[in-house]
Amino acid sequence: MLQPTALDDAPTRYFDGEFKQDVVKVLPGQYYAGTGATAITTVLGSCVSTCLWDPLERIGGLNHFMLPGDTGGPATSWTASARFGVHAMELLINDMTRLGAGRHRLVAKVFGGARVLQGVGAMDVGAKNCAFVLEFLQVEGIQVLAKDLQDVCPRKIYFFPDSGKVKVKRLRLPPNDPVQRREQEYLSNLPDGASGGEIEIFSAPK
Repeated sequence: MLQPTALDDAPTRYFDGEFKQDVVKVLPGQYYAGTGATAITTVLGSCVSTCLWDPLERIGGLNHFMLPGDTGGPATSWTASARFGVHAMELLINDMTRLGAGRHRLVAKVFGGARVLQGVGAMDVGAKNCAFVLEFLQVEGIQVLAKDLQDVCPRKIYFFPDSGKVKVKRLRLPPNDPVQRREQEYLSNLPDGASGGEIEIFSAPK
C-alpha cells in the first residue's frame, strides 16, 4: 500500500480514467514512496523528478524539486525541505528504506529540467537541476536506467512502482501555460539566494 510522505501539503489521490487506476499526484516540493498498483504522477517544467525503484522488493518513489539546494546559506547547510534537490533525494531514499527497500539495489529514472521559465534567462534552473541530480546519483552509486531531460517542453510523467515502468507525455507550451505559471509562483516563494529500463513516450492529445 502506498504511503504519503511530503513536507508541504500531502499529495492528492484520484482515479485516472486513462489508466483505469488510482493515481497519486505529486506537486513541487512533495515526494511519495510506496508499493502496490497505485501509480504516481507529476507535471514538470524546469523542475526535476527522480523515480527510484527497488526491483527486488518492488518499492518505488518519486520526488519533485525546483532547485538543487538552498543557495541562501553555505553549501553544507541545506534547508530540510523536499523543495530542494539534495533533501528531496535523501528524504525519498530514507522513506523507501523504511518501507524495506535496499539502498544498494536502487535504480533511477530522471525527468524534467526543461527551459520553460520566462524572465530568468540568467539562471537556467532546468540545467542546474539536471546537473545536480545526475551528479548526486553518480556519487551515490545509483544506476540511471533512463532519462528524459532538458529541451523546452513540459512533461507529464506516470511512474508505476509495481513494475518500475514510466510513461512520459510531452506537453505543448501554450501562452500563459499553467505549468510555467505555477513554477514561476513557486520559485518566487523560495528563499533567495534492473527491469523496466525503457521510457514510453506518447504524444499529448490533439
